[in-house]
Order: sequence, then structure tokens, then C-alpha cells
Amino acid sequence: MRQNLLIVALILLADQALKIWVKLTMMLGQEHRITDWFILHFTENPGMAFGLEWGGDVGKYLLTIFRIAASVWIFTWLVKLNRNHVPAVAQISVALVLAGAVGNLIDSLFYGLLFDHSYHQVATLFPKGGGYAGFMLGHVVDMFYFPLIHTTLPDWIPFWGGKEFLFFQPIFNIADASITVGVGLMIVYQRYLFEKNAQQHSVA
Repeated sequence: MRQNLLIVALILLADQALKIWVKLTMMLGQEHRITDWFILHFTENPGMAFGLEWGGDVGKYLLTIFRIAASVWIFTWLVKLNRNHVPAVAQISVALVLAGAVGNLIDSLFYGLLFDHSYHQVATLFPKGGGYAGFMLGHVVDMFYFPLIHTTLPDWIPFWGGKEFLFFQPIFNIADASITVGVGLMIVYQRYLFEKNAQQHSVA
């Protein structure tokens, strides 16, 4: 279990350190171009992963409550997998999802209280006038942008011919990446993760 908790802690540390650095050094919409296909672009996401959102403040409260419940459930599941001696790589897949869920949950719970807004200014930590939003209404900080393919589609393609094509467009963070990798590993190692199969494939 120590290995799992260490993975969660390291991902949380990296995720939060980068987010705080972005908040305290960049204005909303500002970017640092590392290469043509690797850009740090500061955006804030009031909703789900990769910029998806819904439902205004009510939706935000519901999403944050869901994140809390999901994080607790995933942690409980991880403890159970560890007790059943499920192979380490299968446990790591769940630990990655847990780390990502908690990483974005921290933003949702506290960033609205800790920072002021980033519109046309660099945010301040612990602003005198209070933060930009209440408890559970914080925005998730995203920054990774990988426009790997940016081209114009050939005219002969039906419907989309001649239009601009961009891949990969969503902007995300370390927590989102951790969830994505974790879910991918869970699919690969699913036979170890679900109760009946986990009991059959557990390692003493």
C-alpha cells in the first residue's frame, strides 16, 4: 500500500506545484511555447476534464460532490485490492485514477478561496479581498496543449473538405493525464480488478 500512496502523493505534488506556478506567474490565456506542438497555455475549467462543463453553480456543486464520493470510493477500492494481493500494476492503475481525481478535487474545493481571478492579471495567493469564488466553486487549472496536427483537410473529403483540422485540441493537466493513463491500464488489467476475477488472479 505504501507504493500506491507514494504514487498518489508524487502525482499530487507535481500536479499542484505546476498549477500553483501557473496561477502565480501567468495570466489567463497566456502561453509559453516550448515547441510548435508542446505549449503551456493557461486556461481555467469550471467543469470536468478536458474543458467539459455543465449546469452553472448547481452543476459545479454536484460535480464537486461527485468527485468527493468518487475519490472516497476509489480509495476504498484500492485498499481492498491491496488486501487481496492483486498484482501491483493493477493497483497502480487505480492509484493513478485516485491521484487524478483528488488533484482536480483540490482545485474545485479550495482554489476559489485561495486565489483571486486571473483575468488580465497574475493571480495573488491569499488576496486581501478574498478569492474569486466560494468553497467548492473553484476552477480547475489546465495548461498542457499539444496541437500535434494542424492542417487543412483536402477539398475532396465530403463535408469537411477545405476546413481546418486540429489534433489534439483539449487543454489538460497532470491530474487529467493521470486519470487517462490509469483508466487505460485498468482496461488492460481489468481481469485483476473486479471482484470475481480479482479473487481468481490474486497473488499471494
